Amino acid sequence: MNLQLQGQQEQTLFRMDPTTMNNLKSIQDHVTNICKNHVNALVRVETADGDVFEGLLIHCERGILYLKLPSPMTNRGFVPGFQNDVVLPLVLFNLLAISLL
Repeated sequence: MNLQLQGQQEQTLFRMDPTTMNNLKSIQDHVTNICKNHVNALVRVETADGDVFEGLLIHCERGILYLKLPSPMTNRGFVPGFQNDVVLPLVLFNLLAISLL
């Protein structure tokens, strides 16, 4: 779907410079490799915004870390044994620290 109105030119509001983009990609690849070596480990994750999450690192790919948060052992809906697991996706470039617990 093209939202551009006829006769109007697209105006770029922000474009990351190539050096910064390469640095972020390098950091993302490095953190992804670290995370892949620690899948199923309990971790504490601190974000650049000051949020702290603790949970099970279950997956990491394409710049996103997936953290399974602790949840009460209750059934959801009508399916016995189905847990209310919450999986939080966190963007790697917004993370300050990942610590093993």
